[in-house]
Amino acid sequence: MKLQAGQTAVITGAASGFGLEFSLQAAKRGLNVVMSDVQVDALESAAQRVRAAGATVLSCAGDIAQSAVVESLLQRTLERFGVPHLLFNNAGVAHGGLIWEHTERDWDWVMGVNLRAVTHGIRLFTPHMLKAAQSQPHYQGHIVNTASMAGLVCAPNMGVYNVTKHAVVALTETLQQDLCLVTEQVRASVLCPYFVPTGISHSHRNRPVELRSEGKPTASQMIAQAMSEKAVSSGKVSAADVAQATYVAIEAGQFYIYSHPHALAPVQTRLEDVLMSRNPTDPFKDRPEIGQRLRASLRGGPPV
Repeated sequence: MKLQAGQTAVITGAASGFGLEFSLQAAKRGLNVVMSDVQVDALESAAQRVRAAGATVLSCAGDIAQSAVVESLLQRTLERFGVPHLLFNNAGVAHGGLIWEHTERDWDWVMGVNLRAVTHGIRLFTPHMLKAAQSQPHYQGHIVNTASMAGLVCAPNMGVYNVTKHAVVALTETLQQDLCLVTEQVRASVLCPYFVPTGISHSHRNRPVELRSEGKPTASQMIAQAMSEKAVSSGKVSAADVAQATYVAIEAGQFYIYSHPHALAPVQTRLEDVLMSRNPTDPFKDRPEIGQRLRASLRGGPPV
């Protein structure tokens, strides 16, 4: 896809992390920017930064796990800028722990933001992008869905997060195949970042009151939270680096986008497990001390 000044990008989760950096990169390229986020104050602050970078910005606060919120986002975008050229289904939350310890509210919250919000975006925006492609020979559109390396491998103690991110990868692969059946002008990509400092490990701060779990977190959930905070905060690749690489990938028509291409060995191992019908490989085989500490902590030993 050729990016040109005057095109429009719609970005969810735009108040921080990848979403904010996608917005700033859009401004750098002369695009109009529609920014959506559940954090009202943070969204307005982020929108001011993007406006200062030269973009015309429409900010739309709301919980995009709700279909009506995404419908409003679409209508406001159409009224202000017309059919967008880029859609970043980017908003995401993190929650870990042993998979059987997730409550129904845990599943509803994480599935709502990480998966249903993406399906809302695809279901509502894609038909308008396709109509624009039919009526405008020079129209080009691109949809980027933010998944994770957790969508390509199955790390333990990250159950509900893994499930949603695998679903986003499958959804995006299917979206790309379906788009190829009907048009040459709209395409898709899936972003699979590894550990990047984005603030996702603190996403519980935005968890709706009605979806908060009753009682205290389990030991496995507290361990997962501590490990996530440590891994994410220690990441050396920045959200800005990933955003810039994503725009390069869009222009190149690249489907799979990685923040850490050198970290794909576990993906290869998993696919070999599948192809060879062998049991899943121990994820800690190269760093057994981590696995030993985690098992000890979950079995009542000293914390990790």
